[in-house]
Amino acid sequence: MTIDYDVVIIGGSLAGYHAALAASQLRATVALVQPEVDYGFINHYALSEIAKLAQKLRNAAGFGIHATHADTSEKCHISLAWEEAMLYAQAVASNLEEQHSPAILAAQGVDVIVGAGQFESSAQLAFVVNNRLLRARTYLLASGSRPEIPEIEGLEATGYLTLANIWQCLNKTALPKNWVIIGGVPQSIEIAQTLARFGCNVTLVVKYSYVLPHIDPEIAILLQAQLEVEGVRVLTEKPVTQVRRIDDKKWLQAGDKAIETDEILVATGQQPNLESLNLATVGVKWHGRRLVVNNKLQTTNHRIYACGDVIGGYDFTNIAHYEAKIALENALFFPRLRVNYRCIPWGIFSVPVMAQVGLTEAQAKHQFRRDEFLVLRKYFKQVAAAQLRDETTGICKLIVLRNGEILGASILGAEAGELINLIALAMSEKIKIKDLVNFSPIYLSFSEIVEQIVREWRKQKLNTNIPLEEFLEGFFHFRRNWNL
Repeated sequence: MTIDYDVVIIGGSLAGYHAALAASQLRATVALVQPEVDYGFINHYALSEIAKLAQKLRNAAGFGIHATHADTSEKCHISLAWEEAMLYAQAVASNLEEQHSPAILAAQGVDVIVGAGQFESSAQLAFVVNNRLLRARTYLLASGSRPEIPEIEGLEATGYLTLANIWQCLNKTALPKNWVIIGGVPQSIEIAQTLARFGCNVTLVVKYSYVLPHIDPEIAILLQAQLEVEGVRVLTEKPVTQVRRIDDKKWLQAGDKAIETDEILVATGQQPNLESLNLATVGVKWHGRRLVVNNKLQTTNHRIYACGDVIGGYDFTNIAHYEAKIALENALFFPRLRVNYRCIPWGIFSVPVMAQVGLTEAQAKHQFRRDEFLVLRKYFKQVAAAQLRDETTGICKLIVLRNGEILGASILGAEAGELINLIALAMSEKIKIKDLVNFSPIYLSFSEIVEQIVREWRKQKLNTNIPLEEFLEGFFHFRRNWNL
């Protein structure tokens, strides 16, 4: 059998793009099928930055900054030119799209193939696209996902938006005033807060006890409180059972509450783009909303690997990139690397940011006895930089074993995304908390909270070591009474 490529990467996702680029840099022959990456999601992050800036301007009076044309006893009145905001967001997305264009991949030696295709049902494994047969030693599925739409009575007839089309659909229209967001996924939290900061009335409906089911409950409660302070109405444990259009208004039944709204955003989860690939013919199995893979990211066909949304989990770009690195290394060389998510952080770009790595307190309780680990807490109000920027809402929780090994961290607060990266690096390099005793961050930085966590660990260790406490008390008593 003639092999045309070392690896064929299937799917227009950022993970697929970076995997193709990495393969070409390793001098492998590589083809990327369906290379168009949809950068519509960048619109959300750009608009989120605009919303943050608008919020800061509204709060400027608290810093002693007043608009000369306004009553100084009032907060600044901020107006939003929606079309101009969308133009800015589209410009950012366009710049990123240009940086990741098929032309740049082709210049790096990647065979870029535009079009949909499927695996061929023959004795020799191959992928067919545009009537062209692509034979490779291995294949990598990185085809991403699309919004999953729940079966709710009347939803299709009434109409709705999704995470994939919310900003595109609103591109040429004014921003609706009233919103209901169905679903507790990270992106729904982010969009709820952004819309509220744009002056919209937002109701977030989730079927779980907390706004997000997989984060530390203490963090979730604080995050929900922050959303409510900013005007987001949060309804937990309220499944949506039906949707209706009455007199040009949309109505939802969420638990025992009927809600009137202008627009509905469905954000309940993602489903992988797999149906058209003819996977069953080549022995690739899937279960529910995800492909079945082993810890080397091989599917049930050992020559086909997968990464990103197609194997399930939250839709986080950095996690998909990590999986793509492991899968590509195994596909090009020998399948020896295994995924280990213990040190891979993820975050939600809420305000303040929520970030997590490793185990939560609840997960640690399931794996260890309560006396085997410590829970360390510090609050952002104790950090000088947070006081200066008036960003004191937040908490940093570290879970550590008695020997100082860091099991995980959950952070809600300003710069949480950068702080979690620091902790994740320490975990991946097996740096114990005792090794951070001499960590002295620049003063007036948010990293000070890590230094405070280390001091809290030393305090708790000492408080539980009675012999050492007694020794130290005796030692210093002796020194105080020693004749110099």
